[in-house]
Amino acid sequence: MTYCVGVLVDKGLVMLSDSRTNAGVDNIATYRKMTVWERPGDRVFCLLSAGNLAIAQAVVNLIEEWNGPDNRGDGGLFGVTSMFRAARLVGSAIRDVYEADGKALERHDQEFNASFLLGGQVAGGRTRLFQIYAEGNFIQASEDTPFLQIGEHKYGKPILDRAVTSGMSLKDATKLALVSMDSTLRSNLSVGFPVDLLVYEDGARRTRLRRTLDEDDAYFSDIRDRWSLALRRAYAELPDPDWFDETLAVIHDISDGKP
Repeated sequence: MTYCVGVLVDKGLVMLSDSRTNAGVDNIATYRKMTVWERPGDRVFCLLSAGNLAIAQAVVNLIEEWNGPDNRGDGGLFGVTSMFRAARLVGSAIRDVYEADGKALERHDQEFNASFLLGGQVAGGRTRLFQIYAEGNFIQASEDTPFLQIGEHKYGKPILDRAVTSGMSLKDATKLALVSMDSTLRSNLSVGFPVDLLVYEDGARRTRLRRTLDEDDAYFSDIRDRWSLALRRAYAELPDPDWFDETLAVIHDISDGKP
């Protein structure tokens, strides 16, 4: 399994993915879930994947074939005129892979399971973020829903629900994405290091910040420790329920046979 999250704010985009693939407790491997294509000054695409690794890799390889030799052609993602068209193209690649492999998977009782996050910008359009399903259809992030997740999303969702806003800075969006990842890493063994991070500034149309973080990364370790401490402090400062002692006293009296 894996965990991927994209956060779309007014200033740009944060994309974050782990790199663990788990086919059982004795078969754990590391594969990157982030693929980036760009033509500096013109367009940037970041694709994150979750689900069946073979399906995800087939989709990525098919897109690269459509892009042209060494991703330098004018086809595929380098030929689309908008992010919407880019999402449609990824959806078409998923459906093509299903046509090739879906029936064989079904014969072996295997689900065609893959999902993707696509974020980026094409010259003339705004930065956008899409979640693309195994069927090839998709939804997009909006001002009301400025983040999207795939994979083991439940552990990292609460902090994003409470704190992410489209008006926040890219730095704050990056911190929240990393805290969301930390929550998932702590709670699910099928999600693991290293973690790949891309931060894209709206209008740049080139990648300027891309990092791979492992468990010994000084900054990530620092915010993990600080977040854990902050949660413990917040818990300790919560008021006790004003009905707690009174309710226990009544229960105690009843158990002692008092009216």
